Amino acid sequence: MTGPESEGSQVRRAVCPGSFDPITNGHLDIIARASRLYDEVYVAVMINQSKKGLFEIEERIDLIRQVTADYGNVRVESFHGLLVDFCKQREIPAIVKGLRAVSDFDYELQMAQMNNGLSGVETLFVPTNPTYSFLSSSLVKEVAAWGGDIAHLVPDVVLRALTARLEKK
Repeated sequence: MTGPESEGSQVRRAVCPGSFDPITNGHLDIIARASRLYDEVYVAVMINQSKKGLFEIEERIDLIRQVTADYGNVRVESFHGLLVDFCKQREIPAIVKGLRAVSDFDYELQMAQMNNGLSGVETLFVPTNPTYSFLSSSLVKEVAAWGGDIAHLVPDVVLRALTARLEKK
């Protein structure tokens, strides 16, 4: 073995979870920042059977892989069930979450405390770049559906996929 594991040190892993329907520049900013802090970053794309997304899970995974390909230490996988189980299976001790506003903190703090209580997984909160503080996938989809310009809010490949998808509807 070569690299950090062969020297007796553990690989530092974290996960960035979400639905990513679609991934936005705000999401990408958090993933990029996590990839500079950790040896391996998993992007866990949540499967929610009760919620029909605009993009299928495999499409989301493909888009995320395309826009994170340059990082080299980002892996993209789907999951359903408890995020702590995803973490346990992959020996991931940390969840990285972006916070846009104080209102995000209330909910995310409860989730962080529950996850820690269930499994000892820590949650690190990263303040969102102010440029993206208002940004959400839902808002991007709504603006795009009404013909608004979202080119500065999503990566080019996502813009093309989103435009094509909305034209079919």
